[in-house]
Amino acid sequence: MTVGAKVKQTLANLKGTQSTLRLYSIQTQDKNIKDAYKEALKITDKVIHDLEERIKVLEFEEPQYKGY
Repeated sequence: MTVGAKVKQTLANLKGTQSTLRLYSIQTQDKNIKDAYKEALKITDKVIHDLEERIKVLEFEEPQYKGY
């Protein structure tokens, strides 16, 4: 598995985790827990953005991996 494929797989897994966090955030009634989920969502948003930028660089440097 190439580095690009691993990064894309990690990105997909992180987006799934983020969806789960959103679901849990909606379902809970406890404000402290809801705030913790929201903070975790902010962190995952940052990491997702960073990974997406890294994928752009990888695809630019290795065009044969574009779109995988």
